Amino acid sequence: MRHSCFVIFLALLAGIGSVFAQKRNITEKDLFDFVWIGDPQVSPDGSRVAFVRVTVNEKKEGYDTSIWSVTMAGDEEPHQLTKGDYDSTPRWSPDGKFLAFVRATEKDGKPEPPQLSILPMTGGDSFTFTDLPKGAADPKWSPDGKTIAFTSSTNAEDLAKQEKKKQKEEELKKAVSDASPSASPTTKPTATSTKLAKDTSKQSGEAAVSKAESEAEHESDMRVITRAIYREDNEGYLDPKHPQHIWTGRAARSADEKVQPKQLTSGRFDEGNVLWSKDSSRIYFTSLHADEPYYELPKTELYAIAANGGDATKLNSFDMDAQDFSLSPAGKQVAFIASTTQPVNSYTQPDLWVVDPAPNAKPRNLTEKFDVDLGAGVFGDNAAPRGGGGNIPIWSPDGRSIIEIYGKEGRTVLASFDASTGTATDLTHGNQAVVRFRASPDASKIIYTVSTATHINDLFVLDRPGGEPKQLTNINDKLFSQLNLTEPEEISYQSFDGKRIQAWVQKPPGFNAAKKYPLILNIHGGPHAAYGYVFEHEFQWMAAKGYVVLYPNPRGSTTYGQEFGNVIQYHYPGDDYKDLMAGMDEVIKRGYIDDNKLGVTGGSGGGLLTNWVVGQTTRFAAAVSQRDIASWTDWWYTADFTLFQPTWFKAPPFDAEEDFKMRSPISHIKNVKTPMMFILGETDYRTPPGAGGEEMFRALKFRKVPTVMVRFPNETHELSRSGQPWHRVERLQNIVGWFDHWLMGVRKPEYEVAPKEEVPIKHENAPNRPQLRRDKSLL
Repeated sequence: MRHSCFVIFLALLAGIGSVFAQKRNITEKDLFDFVWIGDPQVSPDGSRVAFVRVTVNEKKEGYDTSIWSVTMAGDEEPHQLTKGDYDSTPRWSPDGKFLAFVRATEKDGKPEPPQLSILPMTGGDSFTFTDLPKGAADPKWSPDGKTIAFTSSTNAEDLAKQEKKKQKEEELKKAVSDASPSASPTTKPTATSTKLAKDTSKQSGEAAVSKAESEAEHESDMRVITRAIYREDNEGYLDPKHPQHIWTGRAARSADEKVQPKQLTSGRFDEGNVLWSKDSSRIYFTSLHADEPYYELPKTELYAIAANGGDATKLNSFDMDAQDFSLSPAGKQVAFIASTTQPVNSYTQPDLWVVDPAPNAKPRNLTEKFDVDLGAGVFGDNAAPRGGGGNIPIWSPDGRSIIEIYGKEGRTVLASFDASTGTATDLTHGNQAVVRFRASPDASKIIYTVSTATHINDLFVLDRPGGEPKQLTNINDKLFSQLNLTEPEEISYQSFDGKRIQAWVQKPPGFNAAKKYPLILNIHGGPHAAYGYVFEHEFQWMAAKGYVVLYPNPRGSTTYGQEFGNVIQYHYPGDDYKDLMAGMDEVIKRGYIDDNKLGVTGGSGGGLLTNWVVGQTTRFAAAVSQRDIASWTDWWYTADFTLFQPTWFKAPPFDAEEDFKMRSPISHIKNVKTPMMFILGETDYRTPPGAGGEEMFRALKFRKVPTVMVRFPNETHELSRSGQPWHRVERLQNIVGWFDHWLMGVRKPEYEVAPKEEVPIKHENAPNRPQLRRDKSLL
């Protein structure tokens, strides 16, 4: 008997152990526990990496960013360096003893302009050394470590107002102090007299406040618009009175050192891409002195100015929209990423260029014959939503090679390019996307973040030459070790005209080819962008809910060469639709898809194509169109960037009415029978709702086709990638909820006009969420 009990006890233990060992499927709410890595920076001695650690905040209405550090040896866990909730942009001093960074704070629950701070790496608290009304950004240490250059849109009027406000605050303090009665030294105050004194003091203080407020100048919130581009998605309305200029400040070593920042450049044009000369005597930067640049093809101007001030000198002007500038070790060449503007294309691949920082020097294209996208690659829905940073080309110490990423066939590869010939040597390999990269000063160690289909991102280090990558962080292992994630299957199929199309099929955990599954076609935006080997929470969750997800790269996608990317010019949408349908046929013929349970969705350009698809075919049982376009004409008039150049259309809508009409999904609305959901951000300036989902929704309601519109307050075009966390989760819930209803027969009373049961309007415990500002294509 005792033996039998012991056996049963062991069996129970084994059962419990197997339960705990089992992994669960990913959910939409797992996003709340995601951790992202952004903007890695290598210390000058090459021993450590500082990076931005991004997490969802406690209320799940925004993101916290703090700066952390990890050793290059990987022999210790990452540890936190800064304690602010909104710290970003870490930048090492040349001697490695200090770390400059950007800190944003809140006052009375409202965000304050971000300011520059410094953290002593030998010990001690960080301190803030700027106090500019419009904030400060993008700190750059001079090579001698004595000065920090940065950018700010603060102007003289802002400084005057700030000083006046400080004076009034001092006057107010003095008025309150003078109004406070002092007790008689010989009379003991009673409770009544004390209360009377407090009331009198309060009344005097309130009077002083009222007087100060009445004297304050009224600032109108009216806007007078004179430019065709007057607002920008994520940024809001543009302010031509506040161009971004370059400032400098002495690099303080302690909080006791008072720094008076100096505005180095002036004028009415923005400046950026700040570079110090090697001897710290000059600063190079880019600008474009054109009040209305949209009337011309893209252009970049290169300037130089003495570090101690004076007039800027224009060195060069070239007909390209250039970015990501990097000075060679000898200071004699500048590397950058840019696309040519002739001929005028819908899409032109970016290349790696070099130019001498000298008057009228001619830029040289190093990768002209390398038919890939330089400085770009694949994208997903889980890049760092805040504090991600950017990349710049990295020179080898001898100036003979340049490190940069490129995109090819659904992968983002880190490579070294010969600075003379442009010959590429791959440094990373495999099914992955390199997102951010940096190097030690001697370029012997390269640090980079990697995303894969089953990992958000982690830091890796590569020793050169010939070393193997070593993983430094496991930032999400605590969560992901519990999840049953599936690798997508890469497929390739032939479209109607013989073009090969690359695509991926995300299958449910425990997939059984003998069963029949519902299928969701997920279309990317851009249109010049690419899916690939990068983490996609949306696809993993759809698969976890029992759906097969097909995500192709139809013609017009990047990473397949110039011709493939630009072939849709003046034909979008068009043959890309045929590529998508060929992909559906390819997967359905494999036998595991229930072709009565097909769904289609996509965002931005993918939303446009979703609208287009349901106007061309009735094969789909449900559709979810996100951040979409219904009318090209209405979009042309209202989007945050212009099509004044013949890139996507040969002429404006009033001169090419039939072309705009023919390519607009709303023109085919009478053909639509598919039940449709529209996901819209109410502050989306890239694809304004009035030119997209609102039109489709009203037309379908008129035609009595089942439809619903889901609107997200304070959300921009970046809803799916960097929107407020609760909104991102609710977006996923509604997309899958619509497919559950129409493909799987799940009852969803919230989508009914007159539900038979009461449905909560807001998600339980969902707080009111203030607008967040986030990061030009139609993505």
